Amino acid sequence: MTSNDRVERAFEEAKARYADLGVDVEAAVKRCAEIPVSIHCWQGDDVVGLEGKDTLSGGGILATGNYPGRARSGDELRQDAAKAFSLVPGTKRFNLHAMYAETEGKRVDRDALEPRHFEKWVEWAKSLGIGLDFNPTFFSHPLADSGFTLSHPDEGVRAFWVRHAIACERIAAYFASELDGVCINNLWIPDGWKDIPVDRLGPRERLLASLDEIYRERLPGVIDTVESKLFGIGSESYVTGSHEFYLGYAVSRNVGVCLDMGHFHPTETIHDKISSLVLFVPHVLIHMSRGVRWDSDHVVLFTDDVRAVAAEMVRLGRWEKIHLAVDYFDASINRILAWVIGARAVQKALLSAFLEPVGRLEELEAEGRLGERLALMEDVKSLPFAAVWDYYCLSQDVPLDVEWIREVEAYERQVLSKRT
Repeated sequence: MTSNDRVERAFEEAKARYADLGVDVEAAVKRCAEIPVSIHCWQGDDVVGLEGKDTLSGGGILATGNYPGRARSGDELRQDAAKAFSLVPGTKRFNLHAMYAETEGKRVDRDALEPRHFEKWVEWAKSLGIGLDFNPTFFSHPLADSGFTLSHPDEGVRAFWVRHAIACERIAAYFASELDGVCINNLWIPDGWKDIPVDRLGPRERLLASLDEIYRERLPGVIDTVESKLFGIGSESYVTGSHEFYLGYAVSRNVGVCLDMGHFHPTETIHDKISSLVLFVPHVLIHMSRGVRWDSDHVVLFTDDVRAVAAEMVRLGRWEKIHLAVDYFDASINRILAWVIGARAVQKALLSAFLEPVGRLEELEAEGRLGERLALMEDVKSLPFAAVWDYYCLSQDVPLDVEWIREVEAYERQVLSKRT
């Protein structure tokens, strides 16, 4: 019996087990494959970008480690990302930051970026049949060294960053028109104070004015989202773009909200927030990340928190409103391993959620049989999910668990080890 035969045999047995609970496994596999997951570019090069720098600087974020083989150019980054994509099942998108513009060696400051500086990314995306998402870059720049950008007290500095964000809106619209008709353009700024401020209102008034200027013109195909943070390195005491600020802004201005799994209190989970947000904002972007003690952007794993977010998304079924991306960076391990571990973990969480007997659980809840509801939710965890996952990978023509690691090891020997 071949490996494929064993996978298919185990799948048929698992399918029967799930069918006893009213779950159509074939439909679950098909639906999971249709949900796009946006995979971030910055894992491949430690958030260095293509502006001629060697390291990430500022912004309250930090990539730790110096594992060999970092992508040093757009071509290398695209090559590595394509390899990672080949090892992840399901529908993929690619998420770019503005600092990954390719300007042919010419200095082009961020407020002067144009769609032509991303033409190579668009052609690459077309070759893979994927969409692109985007982010303005408000860090690793001299005008961000103070820790303030869109809420900066200096009008000239603030105006520079407003122009940058507007330029990014146009680039996002270019991505949408050239590819699959939509681009999520997510805005996050590092603005804040290391120690206790006296004036908490002033920076937020300036941020409000900046955002209104940026979003004055809404461009076709662009889904705008704003991302909060609890704190960062250098902004431990006060963050201008807090959750409360952006929630109020999104509701009042009809823009989307991004929930990053690492941007809240370490004891706080985000899955309960989603059902509230979909009632009031047009779009919710989820950044799947893993904080260890703080917002440390560790590689996503198949954890309870990740599964809870996926389950909530599937139960709500508001796919026109909810979007999914991964966001982490680890320079201490093989970067392609990191990409694939996280993306496959998210796919596992989605598939697991689609296999949940939601109909049966809803019946028990409506009938007040809450003990049985809890018991079934717990027992479902031990159903033969792994057999369905193997089948899903097989049907998507990607390697099974453990097998894919050998492909990355070979790629490291053949490609990454030759980079100096």
